Amino acid sequence: MKITTTFACIVGLTASTAFADDHRAAEDQTPTGKFLTAAEVRPILDATKTSWIGVREFNGQDLVYFTHLMSWRCGLYEVHYSINGGDQEAFSIPECPPDIANAMAIPEDAQVYISRELGSVQTVEVSILYDDLGTDVVSFDRAAVLLP
Repeated sequence: MKITTTFACIVGLTASTAFADDHRAAEDQTPTGKFLTAAEVRPILDATKTSWIGVREFNGQDLVYFTHLMSWRCGLYEVHYSINGGDQEAFSIPECPPDIANAMAIPEDAQVYISRELGSVQTVEVSILYDDLGTDVVSFDRAAVLLP
């Protein structure tokens, strides 16, 4: 299984060009016990990098699922991806209000996958921007994340 990772903690707004340059500020990282901050979700996402995405062949298409990241989206500002070394694209993640009952629940109307031509997805690079302005990047080969 080939998965490549790079972790970078940034200062200011020197993040990868994949992230919006909108002058975000680091959020307060006081633990809430509800998994709403980067400090709370980073250890989980670090330990589960092999599960960040999955590729499924379905109905004549490649579906790239971001379900795992959607479940742990609180504590993230942004998710971007690149297919086969192409341009980075944003993957929309719903915000997490501080009074959310279950931070891991994915909203019913949330999109959890993107679709591409069958067999076309060979590699996927995923970049995340945490709400403490830290970043993480993981590259996946199709065979490592192909779902049955």
